Amino acid sequence: MKFTLRQLEIFATVARFESVSRASEILSLSQSATSTSLAEIEKQFDTAFFDRVGKKLRLNDFGRKLLPEAVDLLDRAQSLEDLLSNRKSYCNLNIGATLTIGNYLATLIVPKFLETYPDSKAHLSVHNTSAIVERLLNFDLDLGLVEGSCAHQDLLIEPWIEDELVIFSAPGHPLTRTKIVTLYQLMELPWIMREKGSGTREVLDQALADHNFNPNIKLELEHTEAIKRVVESGHGIGCISRLALRDAFRRGSLVPIEMPQLNLKRYFYFVLHKQKFQTSGIRDFLKACKAFTAGVSSTESIQLPNIP
Repeated sequence: MKFTLRQLEIFATVARFESVSRASEILSLSQSATSTSLAEIEKQFDTAFFDRVGKKLRLNDFGRKLLPEAVDLLDRAQSLEDLLSNRKSYCNLNIGATLTIGNYLATLIVPKFLETYPDSKAHLSVHNTSAIVERLLNFDLDLGLVEGSCAHQDLLIEPWIEDELVIFSAPGHPLTRTKIVTLYQLMELPWIMREKGSGTREVLDQALADHNFNPNIKLELEHTEAIKRVVESGHGIGCISRLALRDAFRRGSLVPIEMPQLNLKRYFYFVLHKQKFQTSGIRDFLKACKAFTAGVSSTESIQLPNIP
């Protein structure tokens, strides 16, 4: 065989970051050793994997075809090594989760998973849906847990559990004294919303567009907790997952504004790259996620610890 797994590992790492220096840091190699290895495998097959513009590297068409095959082979080799080493319960997972899932579900599921498989390690990244999708497509993540639509021909998408958004305000807001709240009233108010690219924003935008309404967006924030704090201060109304508001509603620091005419239901999804080898660790983690929500049809029924 004309190539080694180490050469493929170096290629895949450089490809993910399109940077020799970054790959060198991750692989604990010198930049010259990384560059030499990459040049050798390209020379062996008389094929360039990157377009070189000055000091910058960009994956070319051939490199983009090679990357998923290389990652798949490396994952299978790692799985084989674990088996030969009798590390049946070992895995090293890179998990990406969107904010609601990351803050309220994954932070409970991942530690419990690691208790079951104590030799394993996990890295949890929390970003919006578009960022998670981009990292999955670049093979930076093993698995994504997302709350927005992410249709892409290279991704496998599996529904997990139903969730629902809810519009909310501070308890002293004038709307809380109104028996019937209309969409027209809501459109006159300042909205504190998630940024575009988030699953939450996508669902709310679509629900309002179905009624031909455009909200008065005063502030966009990337974190649900920040939105809750601003709304609690009386500076507008917000809309995030009911799951994220459970404790605030229980304490009375925030109150729901029910709008049954708006379709604010959505699903949480498991997302994987079609060409990503599903190791036993990935499969076991998926089982752990499903076990955590077994017997419930929506996030509203999930038992979570109360936050004082």
